[in-house]
Amino acid sequence: MPVSPPSQVGQKSQELLELVRDGTCFSLSRSLQLNYKPNQRSNMSSQVRQNFHQDCEAAINRQINLELYASYVYLSMSYYFDRDDQALHNFAKFFCKQSHEEREHAEKLMKLQNQRGGRIFLQDIRKPERDEWGSGVEALECALQLEKNVNQSLLDMHKVASDHNDPHMCDFIETHYLDEQVKSIKELADWVANLRRMGAPKNGMAEYLFDKHTLGSESS
Repeated sequence: MPVSPPSQVGQKSQELLELVRDGTCFSLSRSLQLNYKPNQRSNMSSQVRQNFHQDCEAAINRQINLELYASYVYLSMSYYFDRDDQALHNFAKFFCKQSHEEREHAEKLMKLQNQRGGRIFLQDIRKPERDEWGSGVEALECALQLEKNVNQSLLDMHKVASDHNDPHMCDFIETHYLDEQVKSIKELADWVANLRRMGAPKNGMAEYLFDKHTLGSESS
């Protein structure tokens, strides 16, 4: 019986490929494999999109970038206070926790974008404005301003959603973000006030005791 040359074998549209993975065989049709286009799905319009304006979609993408930037800043703060010449380990733990929370905020917005039928467009994350964060109270003041900036961006995003009559997006922002932001701003402001009252940053003992007792109880 004549044997087909290799070139003809490759032309059979229904030739099966045997793949062995973890001891299990899977059969894939070569015709399906050849017709698959990785970017085909990304060009399809969403079937779930309803009452979701492009301005709202863009605002979510901007907020994702800002939340990731905030996470980046907090990560920088965390490892700054973990240095041997700073050794304020509960400051480091607190800022590390904040970094994780900001990343979770970004991921929650990514989930929202997919739920509403939007498209996620990630942008470059700019580096923190500083590499050295000074004293603990100076870092907390920077964190306070950062949280206020994030909060203002959330308020702007809420206004965009409200202007385009998107009650779901408004409710999402109010439920998952605004209350938490207000509480975080108040907490940071209280800490800065207490440290200043104790003489920080000139009084190094103030930051040591704050790290040991106030932030120590937060991380326990």
